[in-house]
This record gives sequence, structure tokens and C-alpha cells, in this order.
Amino acid sequence: MAEIDNLFKTLISQNGSDLHLEEGQKPKIRLNGRLQEVGSEPLTREKMIALLSPIALKEEWHNFAMRGDLDFAYALGTEARFRVNYYRHFFGLGAVFRLIPSKIRSIEDLDLPAHIKDFSKWRSGLVLVTGPTGSGKSTTLAAIIDYINANFTQKIITIEEPVEFIHTNKKSLISHREVGKDTMSFASGLRTAIKSDVNIILVGEMRDRETIELALTASEMGILVFSTLHTNSAAKTIDRIIDAFPLNHKNQIRTILANNLKAIVAQQLVPSADKTRRWAAYEILIRTQALGNIIQTGESMRLTSEIQTNRGQGMILMDDSLMELVKTGKVAKEEAYLKAIEKNKFI
Repeated sequence: MAEIDNLFKTLISQNGSDLHLEEGQKPKIRLNGRLQEVGSEPLTREKMIALLSPIALKEEWHNFAMRGDLDFAYALGTEARFRVNYYRHFFGLGAVFRLIPSKIRSIEDLDLPAHIKDFSKWRSGLVLVTGPTGSGKSTTLAAIIDYINANFTQKIITIEEPVEFIHTNKKSLISHREVGKDTMSFASGLRTAIKSDVNIILVGEMRDRETIELALTASEMGILVFSTLHTNSAAKTIDRIIDAFPLNHKNQIRTILANNLKAIVAQQLVPSADKTRRWAAYEILIRTQALGNIIQTGESMRLTSEIQTNRGQGMILMDDSLMELVKTGKVAKEEAYLKAIEKNKFI
């Protein structure tokens, strides 16, 4: 057993989400969104090397020494997996470990909006799950893929860095590809996937223009594409995609996005009123007849009224979702205010 496994066991036993190690600092875990110390002594350079080097492959550790950063996944037997990031900082070495639960939680387990199940019926298009780091995007996508896997016979390819949730084949055939090991980049993985008789592609993150363009191309070709962005509303998500392209390409991208965007689920996690857990707040946009025109004309401000008008179809604004959490006593108004888009509603 690696020395660091004891820290992982502490993280799991306390229901934490992340383990943070930094040279010169005591070990910390993130519990219900807040950091707390779990060690009594600051970590020295020697201690950091003793903790970090044994769980990385020799080639990975060499690459980290050369480049100063490293991303990979680590399994604690069958108990849990971790998304790992090693990095260098001003005072030395650092690492963050995000806990990936060994069991994929279902849509019901996560209490996701029921209309999310409808995404599984689509046969093409682009579905985006967005939000800040640590907001549960990967967990939501894993639940959707698991639902498809259990109920439909589809060929599914995931392209991730690193692979997080591992799906066993049920009714569907699922292939996991890891950037840096099985493919050179998200873009190269997408190019290969498009040619492989695939029904659904999950792209871990649309980080650059080439990946965004290929994801849109795949959705145009009759493939259902799921991916993530670090945005907190439907309007900002659409703007982020279009702004990734130069001026002379924006109209073309608007047209493709207008024809193929099926849904955006923006989510944030908010500490509960009693500080014992976190609740998810959502903004959900689902394709309507008017959506294509809104995207094509660049009138993102119209999205607010479009979501409000179609609330009966499962849509909701982020601020309305936050207000529901406040009214039901699940979160304090002060916490909702910090996450709100129109903050004056929570004063």
C-alpha cells in the first residue's frame, strides 16, 4: 500500500471531495466545499516526493519533473479512483486529488431534474453540462451515460483526461479513451471517434477551438455529443463557444450551433443551511423552435424569457433554482447570493 493511501482513506471516511497537498503546508481536504486541515505537520520536499512519486508511473514522474505538471488517474484498489493533478508552485511541489466515487450514481440518486432523462432519446446534436470546477459536471454526465447504457443499445466513446468514471457494458458498447495514453489530444480522439460507427461521444472538456469545431461537426453528422465548459449560464455558454472563433467564422459557427445545440445544463453546488452537505442549483435550456433563431441573431438576452416561458418543459433559470433552494430552507440566502447571476434578487 502506498503511503499516500492513508490520506485517501481519511478523505473517504470524512466524505470529502478533494485532497490538497502543498510543500510547506499541512495536508487539507475539501469537505462540503470548505478546506480543512487533516495533518499536524507541514509537508517537506522529501515528504512530498515520498507521497507523490510511488503512485505515478516512472515515465509520468519523469514528465512531471521536466514539465512541472501532470494529470492522471489513480485507483485505490476497488474502493475509489482519483483524478490527479501534480504541479509546481513558487514554494515547491503541489498536488490535488479529486475523489471519483467507485459507484456511478444514477439520475435518481443525484436528484437530477427528471427532464434530463429525455436527453437519452436524442440521436444527434450537442448537449453541454457547464459550471465551475468541482460543481459535479462529470458526475452528472456519468449518470446520463449510465442511464443510456442501461436502456439503449448504443455505441458510446468517451474521450477524457484522465478517464474518470468507468462504465461496464450493459445494453450499450462503451469505449473509454484517455488523452495522453490512448490518443494525443481531445481533437485527435474526436477525429478518430467520428469515423468509428459511433452513436454517442462524450468529450471530457471542450478546451480549444479545434475541439469545439470537431464536436460541432460530429453533432452535424448525426452523432449525439456530450461535453463540458466552465460557464455558469446558458447565455454565457453560447457566447463562449462563438467567441472561440475569429470574426470571419462566427456566422458559420452560429448557424451550426443554431441547428445542433440540444441542451445546456449549467450547475453549481451550494453549501446547505446546516453546513452538512451541498445542494445543486441548475440552469436548464432545452431546444425549442425559437432557440435556433436566438443563436443565429446573437440575441442572447432573449434566452432568459425563453427559459421562463418554457418552464413547463423542464427549463429553469439559475437564479430561480437558487431561490427555490432558499424558499425550501435548503440553503441560506447569503450563500445563494454568492452564486446568483442577478444578485439584487437575493438582497
